[in-house]
Amino acid sequence: MRIVKSGAGWRIGFDPEAKEFKGLVGAEDWAIELTQAELQDFCRLSMQLSNTMSQMEQELMDEEAIACEAESNFIWMEVEGYPHAYSLRLILNTGRRVEVSWAADAVPDLIRAAQMLFVF
Repeated sequence: MRIVKSGAGWRIGFDPEAKEFKGLVGAEDWAIELTQAELQDFCRLSMQLSNTMSQMEQELMDEEAIACEAESNFIWMEVEGYPHAYSLRLILNTGRRVEVSWAADAVPDLIRAAQMLFVF
């Protein structure tokens, strides 16, 4: 049962029957496949970074931007911008050496979809 969710500027998917690359993240004009561990870390770290940005909203002045990063054995991620509007960047720490990013307007829906991806 393959699941793919998409919106303006983002895509995320999961195929539990795939052999090696069970996950997918992308935008409208690009996509990369991820292992299940990479996809799970993507979902976990993107939520963690989202929570951090929400918490920082009370600490920052309105015009003050911030960058936060999180890392696992498989991926490195960074959010950059304002607590209410920030971009998301992903670098794979595995042998494929991929670096991708999403614009601030795509990030909220992507993170919501990542939260719900494994909820059946």
